Amino acid sequence: MPQLDHQHAFPPLYHIHNSRDAEDIPFWLDLAAQHGDPILELGCGTGRVLVPLAEEGHLVFGLDHDPDMLAYLRRHMPAHIQQRTHLILDDLSEFSIMQNFSLILLPCNTYTTLTLEQRSKVLTRVFKHLKPTGVFSTSMPNPDYLKRLPKNAEPDIEDVFPHPMDGEPVQVSSAWTRTTNHMMITWYYDHLLPDGKVERLSYEVTQNILSVDKLLDEFRLANFSIDELYGDFDRSPLTKDSTYLILIVSPRPGNF
Repeated sequence: MPQLDHQHAFPPLYHIHNSRDAEDIPFWLDLAAQHGDPILELGCGTGRVLVPLAEEGHLVFGLDHDPDMLAYLRRHMPAHIQQRTHLILDDLSEFSIMQNFSLILLPCNTYTTLTLEQRSKVLTRVFKHLKPTGVFSTSMPNPDYLKRLPKNAEPDIEDVFPHPMDGEPVQVSSAWTRTTNHMMITWYYDHLLPDGKVERLSYEVTQNILSVDKLLDEFRLANFSIDELYGDFDRSPLTKDSTYLILIVSPRPGNF
């Protein structure tokens, strides 16, 4: 997960905001039903994807490097799924688990926030932790879509919800700056207090903008076969107008 300011206060707001967008959940549940357990979610955060998987009866391991996100998930995880979940505090590019997985997920546009070196290490770790018949799936912004966005966008309100502590409004806005190779996005969470004051929390993410061909080559160089490629979570084909690039890959036979 990205670095945050006021980290202990942030996870509840992050969770509420991101949980309101669930368009991808049926896609991950379908993959889980198709490929079986155990499942590893990388960058699980506060459990937006992990909890629905466990609710469906799957055995799920969740890994994240942010202790505050995992602490929030532990506190709010429903009791009836706790025996089916294992949470791990570790780095995406360094993890080692005494378990091989039928399905490994990296959702939430995380892959392209990593550097080239980090992405290479992540794919190496994924390869080592997959069963020979397992698959890895990840979602990221379609780089062709990002390239067509304006170079700058001022903060724009995208959501409002009640603060979990006092019920006062939290106003969410985002802004970005795009260069040829990067898009720097900032989200602002403004807690609107009754006395007119505003408490602001924010976090930043930098998306690396690579060509689709270069992204696919990274997976091939890491000994993966490209099994399926989509432009949205309804499994529609990838086009230049697609918002997402969604991959399902598997380890090449004979490389274990």
